Amino acid sequence: MNKQPLNWWPSPAKLNLFLHINGRYPNGYHQLQSLFQILDFGDELAFEVNSSDKITLADPIAGVADEDNLIIKAAELLKNSLPENQSKGLGCTIHLKKRLPMGGGIGGGSSNAATTLVVLNQLWGCHLSLDELTTLGLSLGADVPIFIQGKTAFAEGVGEKLQQVNLPEKSYLVVFPESHVSTADIFGLPNLPRNTAKINFSNYSFEKTHNDCQKLVCERYPNVAKALHWLLEYAPSRMTGTGACVFAIFEHHQEALDVQALLPEGSKSFVANGVNTSLLHSQIQAQNY
Repeated sequence: MNKQPLNWWPSPAKLNLFLHINGRYPNGYHQLQSLFQILDFGDELAFEVNSSDKITLADPIAGVADEDNLIIKAAELLKNSLPENQSKGLGCTIHLKKRLPMGGGIGGGSSNAATTLVVLNQLWGCHLSLDELTTLGLSLGADVPIFIQGKTAFAEGVGEKLQQVNLPEKSYLVVFPESHVSTADIFGLPNLPRNTAKINFSNYSFEKTHNDCQKLVCERYPNVAKALHWLLEYAPSRMTGTGACVFAIFEHHQEALDVQALLPEGSKSFVANGVNTSLLHSQIQAQNY
């Protein structure tokens, strides 16, 4: 009997179009404002549901143990949130096509976790709402909720308070310098700016905002500074999150491709369009899940 072809699900990247740090909560977490732009490019995941009671990854990520993998963690978290009589026997083999760099600040691992929660919620018949999945996802990381909700959004709190917004759809050239930036290390720096005044989204413009982490990351990672300096010659550019990825904004897709073609040989990059609804959610709706 022929095996059914895998059904692949998008796990999109995101950009932080800006990142302001407004203060710190008593528990040490940082109070943030950001604008999450969902992109139409990312990883892909496929799920083969079975009754083995085990969750396995068909394509392990080099250097990442299964117990540390956010995909496995997300599936286990969803399963363990169910009553025992509903979760018993639930199993899955998960396949991954990895395109997004790890440690790039574009949400690869968080997006993988979110796609796992959203799709397995449907395939396992868990019937949890997006808000319930968001609560689960937040325990895995502050960037997971944006991918579960699946909408470009203005974010506050630690990044979990999301206000859906519609942005003009632009094209982005995203460059990944050969650096792996630790978010925890950057947020732990004593000289990180932590007193940027809050803004209202109604007053947002790219030019009036910035990334509070960018200067310190560029000082510590020359590759990030070099890539950003290069992009700024061609278009408005910024670092996303705590890096290492940097991006440039273009009105037209072809303009982004033209500049990408000028990148130094060996550069890692991709061109993507900003979308207001995640391709994951568009696919779920199209397939009537």
